[in-house]
Amino acid sequence: MVIALRNLSKSYETAEGRLEVLRGIDLDLGAGDNVALTGESGSGKSTLLHLVAGLDRPDAGEIVIRGRDISKLDDRGRAAYRRTEVGLVFQQFNLIPSLDVAANIAFHAKLAGRHDPVWENELVERLGVGTLLTRYPEQLSSGQQQRVAIGRTLAARPGLVLADEPTGNLDEANGDAVLDLMLSLSKGTGSTLLMVTHSQKLADRLDRQLHLRSGKIA
Repeated sequence: MVIALRNLSKSYETAEGRLEVLRGIDLDLGAGDNVALTGESGSGKSTLLHLVAGLDRPDAGEIVIRGRDISKLDDRGRAAYRRTEVGLVFQQFNLIPSLDVAANIAFHAKLAGRHDPVWENELVERLGVGTLLTRYPEQLSSGQQQRVAIGRTLAARPGLVLADEPTGNLDEANGDAVLDLMLSLSKGTGSTLLMVTHSQKLADRLDRQLHLRSGKIA
């Protein structure tokens, strides 16, 4: 089992009091699973992804990734987990302004010790960013930045890919191409894909769908 969530809960303090966002989530995902996470705004989808990514800690419960509870790791341990085991495709691109597109795409793979120029060239071609390699993030449109961010994530061939609306800044053709690439990686390498999406069309292309409602899996 790649992901095992047990009785996972998370809440935040607000001006109106404590807000329960996740309430006792249980979830198992295996190698090669590709799963769409759907739900209304505020249902807890992004919060769940952030917890699995090690970007936040739960109030209660376990987040077991390949047999290790990452919620028990300190900040350094969780940073190492994100660097070596998980690929993040979030709505914030977080490209490095001082690096050109080619260096941005290679960055995560080099950190993880999995730099593969042949695979990176394939990603560049399939993402359609070959003419952008010497440009810097500020010279790119939001859609181009999204494709570069996805390339950077996939270049390291992570065993777990967490994606939050990964095609939200792309037109339909590029969105389909990006999802094709992510599914190809999942099927070809056995990586696990958990993707938040509001698009039923995209959700229908994944093998399984989970719906969050009021902090629980419906």
